[in-house]
Amino acid sequence: MKVILLEDVKGKGKKGELCTVSDGYARNFLFPKNLAVEADNAAMSELKSREESKEHHKKEEIAAAKATAEKLNGKTVVVKAKAGSAGRLFGSITSKEIAAEIKNSLGIEIDRKKMKVNDIKNFGEYAAEIKLYTGISATLTVKVTE
Repeated sequence: MKVILLEDVKGKGKKGELCTVSDGYARNFLFPKNLAVEADNAAMSELKSREESKEHHKKEEIAAAKATAEKLNGKTVVVKAKAGSAGRLFGSITSKEIAAEIKNSLGIEIDRKKMKVNDIKNFGEYAAEIKLYTGISATLTVKVTE
């Protein structure tokens, strides 16, 4: 019997997959526990539309990531910081501060966890890489001034 899994089932497949199982396993285990539904025409069309929707959302996310990468590539963000007498910063510039400055100056909200920056403890210019999507990243310059 062909069934569409509603949850991950160990040894059978992941949620949303079409798989073939024995009739007794489906009737006595999968159906009573709401782990699967029978793969009839209505369920198959719903599965197909769900997969198309998922693919459409993925394409939209990729397009949005590419657009954001175009806006960020080559830009310079200026972060102001206080320093001691030797020219070293009090503390360091974190990705959280850089993300806040990007939002203020460029109007683009970036998740700080997706930003890769080396330790910034002195004045100067530093490169920051932002991973927007799998295989899509942007590089911008962070300028630290007093």
